[in-house]
Amino acid sequence: MSTLSRRDLLALLLAAPAAAHALGQGDDGWISLFDGKTLDGWKASEHEETFSVVDGAIQVHGTRSHLFYIGSQHNADFKNFELSAEVMTRPHANSGIYIHTAYQQTGFPRAGFEVQVANTFPGERKKTGSLYAVRNVSEQYMQDNAWFRMNILVRAKQVQIRLNDMLVVDYVEPDPPFRADPNFERVLNHGTFALQGHDPGSTTYFKNIRVRPLPDNLTTPATEIPVVDDLYKQTMLLGKDNYPVVDYHVHLKGGLTLAQALDSSRRLGINYGIAINCGLGFPVHSDSSVHDYLETMKNQPCYVGLQGEGREWMTLTSPASVARFDYCFTDAMTFRDDTGRRLRLWIPEETGNIPDPQAFMEMLVKRIEGIMLEPIDIYANPTFLPQQIAADYDALWTPARMKRVIDAAIENDVAIEINNRYKIPSATFIRAAKAAGAKFSFGANNADATLGRDEYAIQMVQECGIKSGDIFLPKPADQKPILVKKWHMTPA
Repeated sequence: MSTLSRRDLLALLLAAPAAAHALGQGDDGWISLFDGKTLDGWKASEHEETFSVVDGAIQVHGTRSHLFYIGSQHNADFKNFELSAEVMTRPHANSGIYIHTAYQQTGFPRAGFEVQVANTFPGERKKTGSLYAVRNVSEQYMQDNAWFRMNILVRAKQVQIRLNDMLVVDYVEPDPPFRADPNFERVLNHGTFALQGHDPGSTTYFKNIRVRPLPDNLTTPATEIPVVDDLYKQTMLLGKDNYPVVDYHVHLKGGLTLAQALDSSRRLGINYGIAINCGLGFPVHSDSSVHDYLETMKNQPCYVGLQGEGREWMTLTSPASVARFDYCFTDAMTFRDDTGRRLRLWIPEETGNIPDPQAFMEMLVKRIEGIMLEPIDIYANPTFLPQQIAADYDALWTPARMKRVIDAAIENDVAIEINNRYKIPSATFIRAAKAAGAKFSFGANNADATLGRDEYAIQMVQECGIKSGDIFLPKPADQKPILVKKWHMTPA
């Protein structure tokens, strides 16, 4: 039996007065804003021809323009509400639904928030369902050429966005609000709705646009209001600047449930990749175990990753099964040394005494170079050293050794994880990798239910000048490394 989170319970309690209000009206409280035939009650800015009615839907196609609701319903002024619309995009479409906005003759609306509609628009990392530049959705959940339902719920300081009933955004505005972009007044207040026409190459359709007004006196408990510190600001600023803020190395361990992880993701504004371990004696070890696990992750608002354990991980399942994951990653923390002894570097008893650290480093770098040939997207826990020699990290990771690892990553199109748990790799390594053209990912690698906020990764982005284009994004389904890469297994 599923359980309700604290935030879900709060949502039900807040919605209860609205339900009673709706029943008092003698109906379900929903109001149609579009008659399916005309644009009556709507007013376009700058280029009216961008909007038309086609087959019972508002077609949005043409030069930049915005279609504002100015009709009589609720005096075209809404504070707390639930808005529902059916949406369909054509390839490369870019559009959106504005809330709490006001009519504006030219330009992109300054007032209110945009709920993004963009599945395949080139270069856009803020995908459909994003509360644009405030809480971004990095993964494409909806498909072009197919109708989907978008639901936007605003109650006091809280905005929830659902796609086909899947909750992708749950944003609570701080007090006072933090505006990452001072050019726009993205604060919860009141106002009307608008549909966006973004550019002539974009075509989007909207139909069944309905709103259910909620009481104006709803409140958000103080315990739900986030604290705005420097890290909160930095995370939002990265999203505003089109960085895909994604942590691809989250494990459900130490009592952490999927529901708790997703709640943390939405609260922090960090998208997650939930990773399962694949290897001998691990949860995933066969095609059937892949299938069973992926069934549990269907329709969840997160990436789903596979972490290879040991060097034989890619031989336990078929390439087709591995390719079903959004991405794969591994590390160089398990391998056999030159004597054939299997080592797990994080266990001191297995690594034992290291009498010659320089020789050990040469062996380790050689193993890492081999691991880069495996069918992976990300090299995780990079530059990790056993505790016996970790204090000499800077001396042992010489420029020549760093270059070998960086070159191998770039040659094999493998991103380098910036690991929050171990605070690795060093800034020196990251700067060298950035200068060479490497890609990077963020990774918590949580040991328990505590996930953190990717503090180290965000610090390194700033210190090392990492740009949005330097950040890894999962490859399309037909370009997964295990399908296209000439890979081989490193000696186990």
